[in-house]
Amino acid sequence: MSAIRIALAQINSTVGDLEGNADRIAGFAKRARAAGAHLMVTPELALAGYPPEDLLLRPDFYRACARTLAELARRIEGIAVVVGHPLEADGEYFNAASLLRDGKVVATYRKHRLPNYEVFDEQRYFAAGFEPCVVEVNGVRCGINICADVWEPGAADAARQAGAELLLALNASPYHMNKQATRYEVLRERTQATGMPVLYANLVGGQDELVFDGASFALDRQGRLTHQLPQFAEALEIVECEDGELRPGKIEPSRPLEEEVYEALVLGVRDYLGKNGFPGAIIGLSGGIDSALTLAIAVDALGAAKVRAVMMPSPYTAQISLDDAREMARTLGVRYDELPIEPAMKTFAAMLEQEFAGRPADTTEENLQARIRGMLLMALSNKVGSIVLTTGNKSEMAVGYATLYGDMAGGFAVIKDIYKTMVWRLSRYRNGIAPVIPERIITRAPSAELKPGQTDQDTLPPYEVLDAIIEAYMERDLSPREIVALGYLEADVRRTVGMLKRSEYKRRQAPVGIRVTKRGFGKDWRYPITSGYADEW
Repeated sequence: MSAIRIALAQINSTVGDLEGNADRIAGFAKRARAAGAHLMVTPELALAGYPPEDLLLRPDFYRACARTLAELARRIEGIAVVVGHPLEADGEYFNAASLLRDGKVVATYRKHRLPNYEVFDEQRYFAAGFEPCVVEVNGVRCGINICADVWEPGAADAARQAGAELLLALNASPYHMNKQATRYEVLRERTQATGMPVLYANLVGGQDELVFDGASFALDRQGRLTHQLPQFAEALEIVECEDGELRPGKIEPSRPLEEEVYEALVLGVRDYLGKNGFPGAIIGLSGGIDSALTLAIAVDALGAAKVRAVMMPSPYTAQISLDDAREMARTLGVRYDELPIEPAMKTFAAMLEQEFAGRPADTTEENLQARIRGMLLMALSNKVGSIVLTTGNKSEMAVGYATLYGDMAGGFAVIKDIYKTMVWRLSRYRNGIAPVIPERIITRAPSAELKPGQTDQDTLPPYEVLDAIIEAYMERDLSPREIVALGYLEADVRRTVGMLKRSEYKRRQAPVGIRVTKRGFGKDWRYPITSGYADEW
């Protein structure tokens, strides 16, 4: 009879913090050994963090990783550990995983499939491996795969043919909506093809625009879920395997989509500020729903003591906006300040009076208001060191309904990948936990309040229409003709697509923001600013 206890270590690594990541792995290994595990599996590139991007072009980075891996091996006692790490060998670079045992690196696997789509560009950095790697621990032969290796046939089959009885899959699979269902589907294909159970260890934590949700799991030989770790938190879970069968274990329940997305945003904010050493966050609070949601996320991520809200009313700011902003700040317990911008508006008007003579007021004056606010927020940020969290959503970013150096000014764009319709859904979700966003903010018509009686729908289609057109064009790459065929008015499609294309130069200058859809305005959206291409109609 063969039996093994394997620990799935769902770790939050920090890119480049080799010593800190090694300490984390060693700490998890100590816990796993105390729980009776024979083997522990870490996520993809757990030692280096993921993705290291162009650190992977530096030979000294690989040397540092090799030293740290050897030092880590000497710290591991009484348990075998599979660690993901970058590897330099024979003048080539690899995405690798090594088995550490008895103070040594005893076996190393080199990733076969190098993804070069969505946010991945591993072919820029790594050479592909070709050999399977099967290690024996406590009498059980375990095959090693890394992330993309299990997303298509080949690598898992090679491990099986080399004698593997179960498959260990190390992953750095970033979150986007509905991603977990796809993971289950793909891994079930591998179990059905190989007849092996699979243990899937996924990274957790925020890294710039990416959020890794963890949600590690195990499937038995029939593809049945036996273990499910939580999302968006570090975790350690023991999986028992006896004679090739996984014993049932703890299964964390799935979450509603709104809860999932909200927790992704909270984790993204917490890790971006925490890992980069920012002491706190500053948010321009307008009395509108986007800044209200951003404020709620920031407080949930950082605590009220580290968040400051600044209301900057103009003559066009409605009294209800002031009232609602004050109420929300009181409810959340954050520092709240009001800095009226009318004096600055008058100063700029006087300075530009001669230059603007004979020209009617237009969006120039509206944008000046946004830029005054941006300047004030950045001045406060410079003075106290806290980062400005911008409040623009994906719908606005898509069509340029945002002001360069104004409301786009800041260091991190929390809801950059959240459509306006999802902003409402997330706000309702958060208020379902505890009512922190005044109801009137959710129900009133959205407005930038840059001129009397202004609403967003003065210049934009209804948000449910706008969001659907953007999603079809951007995330599904449908042509305008195909979008019209879905039932949308040609005028709305022409207007939306035209604004989306004209706004690329603005988006390139926007702060990095959290990605939660399959295609956000970041690494997986690389459209040319200068382009003469005419869409298909």
